[in-house]
Amino acid sequence: MSLQFIGIDPQTGDDESPTVWVDKEKKELVVQGWKPSPELEAECAALELPGHAVGIPDTEAVVRIPARMVDMIREACDVLEGADQVR
Repeated sequence: MSLQFIGIDPQTGDDESPTVWVDKEKKELVVQGWKPSPELEAECAALELPGHAVGIPDTEAVVRIPARMVDMIREACDVLEGADQVR
């Protein structure tokens, strides 16, 4: 896997580092964020949405990232869209 680093939370501390990468090969955003509180994770798991099973599969996780990283996520999306146009 070859990850392209996009950015890290500009207000990150020594013990925290929400980060955004792009995997162009798999055409995926890769994010590192904070673990949710048990209450938030339970709320997400309990949601009943059309086409979405209740619960969180073992292969998935809920993560939190700060809103101040929205521009990095947009940049990552632009990188992925550009990768589609090159091929």
